Amino acid sequence: MNTKIIAHRGASKLAPENTMPAFKLAYRLDAEGIETDVHLTKDNIPVLIHDELVNRTTNGTGYIKDYTYDQLKQLDAGSWFNSKFAGTTILTLEEFLQWAQDKSLYLNIELKNNKIDYENLESIVYDMVNYYQIAKQTTLSTFNPTSVRRMEFFRNTMGVALLVSKKKHNLVSYAKELGASAIHIKYRLLSPQLVEQCHREDMIIRVYTVNRLTHIMQSFTSGCDSIFTDVPHKALQYRELFMYKNSLKGDF
Repeated sequence: MNTKIIAHRGASKLAPENTMPAFKLAYRLDAEGIETDVHLTKDNIPVLIHDELVNRTTNGTGYIKDYTYDQLKQLDAGSWFNSKFAGTTILTLEEFLQWAQDKSLYLNIELKNNKIDYENLESIVYDMVNYYQIAKQTTLSTFNPTSVRRMEFFRNTMGVALLVSKKKHNLVSYAKELGASAIHIKYRLLSPQLVEQCHREDMIIRVYTVNRLTHIMQSFTSGCDSIFTDVPHKALQYRELFMYKNSLKGDF
């Protein structure tokens, strides 16, 4: 099995996370997918940023939910990373989908509704992805189990994933009962047994956020479906090495 490489927030070790430079670079580096995060503005525009607050990755302060889209667009979302990205702005989900729609990229859109449960976030994102006709190559993920339940009827047309950071008894059964078609687990939860159980139960398993060589190689060995990484260029090289080593084993 060929584990897919998904660029976490774009090529986020090389460019400011969740911005167009990071997404374009991930695409140029041949990442097979892109992961991003979505919040809602005060005027219900879905925008791509990880934190509930703009403080860490812009020159502004405060909650995204308290900004209108026009106000957010005035913020600099690049200088914190490197001065050469000065003037980079926060993207809307629509801008991202317009860019991605003609590319053979898997998209993972994480709904950031586990701390602030934005009203109608699921349907707003779902409708927009459908409008751009890329539902089949898209997964919506969330840490919020109630949100997964709300998306159960999406799973026939679009992937729905439960994000998991802590051990949970009967995780696969729990995710299926919620209506998820995939689980996205923190690396430390990864085990060959869990991967085998997921595949036996027709559940996709993806692993986050995997940047170290040993962790990336272990993910490949486990046979998980995909990894999320900040260094997609390195992960692709490591996968080539992994596949080469496996091919040599067959010669003996």
